[in-house]
Amino acid sequence: MSILKTSQKRSQSANAAARDLRASMQGSVLLPSDAAYADARALWNGAVSHQPAPIALCKTTEDVQRAIRAARAHRLPLSVRCGGHDWAGRALCHEGLVIDLSEMRHIEVDPRARVATVAGGAQGGDLIAAATPHGLVTVTGAAGTVGMAGMTLGGGYGPLTPQYGLALDNLLGADVVLADGRIVTADAASNSDLWWALRGGGGTFGVVVSMRIRLHPIKGLLTGLILFPWSEAGSVLQRYADVAASAPDELSVIVGVLPGPDGDPVLLLAPTWTGDPAKGEDRLTELQCLGSPILVTIGSTIPDQMFGIFGTPAAKGCHYAVGTRWLSRLTPDAIAALVSAGTDRTSPLSAIVLHHFHGAPCRVPLGATAFGLRREHFLVIAIAAWDLGPENNGAIHRQWARTLSRALVPSSVPGGYASLLGPNDHDQIALAYGSNINRLRALKRRFDPGDLFASAIPLPEDSTESPPGSCRIGSRAPSVAV
Repeated sequence: MSILKTSQKRSQSANAAARDLRASMQGSVLLPSDAAYADARALWNGAVSHQPAPIALCKTTEDVQRAIRAARAHRLPLSVRCGGHDWAGRALCHEGLVIDLSEMRHIEVDPRARVATVAGGAQGGDLIAAATPHGLVTVTGAAGTVGMAGMTLGGGYGPLTPQYGLALDNLLGADVVLADGRIVTADAASNSDLWWALRGGGGTFGVVVSMRIRLHPIKGLLTGLILFPWSEAGSVLQRYADVAASAPDELSVIVGVLPGPDGDPVLLLAPTWTGDPAKGEDRLTELQCLGSPILVTIGSTIPDQMFGIFGTPAAKGCHYAVGTRWLSRLTPDAIAALVSAGTDRTSPLSAIVLHHFHGAPCRVPLGATAFGLRREHFLVIAIAAWDLGPENNGAIHRQWARTLSRALVPSSVPGGYASLLGPNDHDQIALAYGSNINRLRALKRRFDPGDLFASAIPLPEDSTESPPGSCRIGSRAPSVAV
């Protein structure tokens, strides 16, 4: 069948699915001809050009069930959107049906049990805002607009990870709509295999419509920013590597290569201290002494004010591409590669971010969850960001991110953080889940034998799977042009 005929047939199926859903869903259903479609389609990464149809703005679990059944009945590819921050655009399946959870953001906090019940579309900022009045906190990303479900299913690095684990380590249970439309509960007592897979295996097993998340008591935080001039970047990073080698659980530091006021790079250390304030002041003073800071803003805060500290160099709608590596440690060669990349940025909006993985998440056995790396490391994220101009197709910026990723290979742990790997990063995807991959593949066949959730964070290909290509039932996720 020709591409044109296939597209026409899929358009007819999309229209039929939309009619069925509009007659049965509480939420809205959008087609490209609808006025609200453009806003509903917009993602954090403006480079994603996928045009889904329809978009099902689900309000209830029953809406999600109906959308899944409609996708199966009309043989439409399917994707799930929560926060829309996935840089590779996996939230939008081209010419497919999108289950949009953004209107399902309800949160209930049980302060005595220290558990939050979180709807599938809730964002990190929603959860922290609900928990803070009770003196409680949990692990979220550094940006409050990132969806909690997507972050948790993939892993979940954040400022509180060394003290409380990855976001997935705090997932106590979930309600999941499976590919056949059934809803099941997955936790330590029920469907424990599915619960294991949800914690680090990505969104490829079903749609999480509700989660139970562990909360932690916290009286306050010390956090802030320390900016160093770029001329000191190499020496500060080398001294920081020595500090990080003995960092306690209470200390988390996000390292950033960011644009300064004039567009030139600066080196940022963004520490968070969760322990005794007096000891924390000593630790944060030690970080300030790694060089000659040009700006220091350190002080006590409460969790729901923390997100304002970790700003992003570029906003929603800019064009992005990401390269990522796991570093075993900050070696001199790795530091040299980071400094070189910071100096040679092709866009003033581009950035490099490092998370130090240590403490509590390293004490979780590798096989306890699906997450693929449980020893100390640094997660490096090269974020190429640019505004689209008449002569700017993004090629040089994408190449910048790829060049840094390749330069870090000699210092890297095999694989990488699956949530940030693109659909074409086959070599890294193949090793991202480590020894957990065979169990994950078996559970994928059990819970989604038709590969309905093909647009989620990918599992490695095996000899029985079709190669990457168009997003369709039974295929892997599509390539994305950014």
